[in-house]
Amino acid sequence: MNKTILAAVMVASIGLAGCASNGELAKVRAAAERAQSTADQAQKTANDAMAKANQASATAAAADSKADQALSKANQVDEKVERMFKKTMMK
Repeated sequence: MNKTILAAVMVASIGLAGCASNGELAKVRAAAERAQSTADQAQKTANDAMAKANQASATAAAADSKADQALSKANQVDEKVERMFKKTMMK
């Protein structure tokens, strides 16, 4: 009888240990899922930031090009004004 009780206690202990392991496994799985969700959100945020950075870079390049064009035109006008000034000084 003692052996039967001892065997029952051992089986119950193993069963409880299995449940505890399953419970721990469930906690670990939930933590991993939360971590994956956080990582997915971080990746989405990084992708959005990269897209905005690329857009900002393109806008800056366009602005730089327009500034170069404006500087070129300003230099042309400056040269023209300089020629006109010299021409009037010669008269």
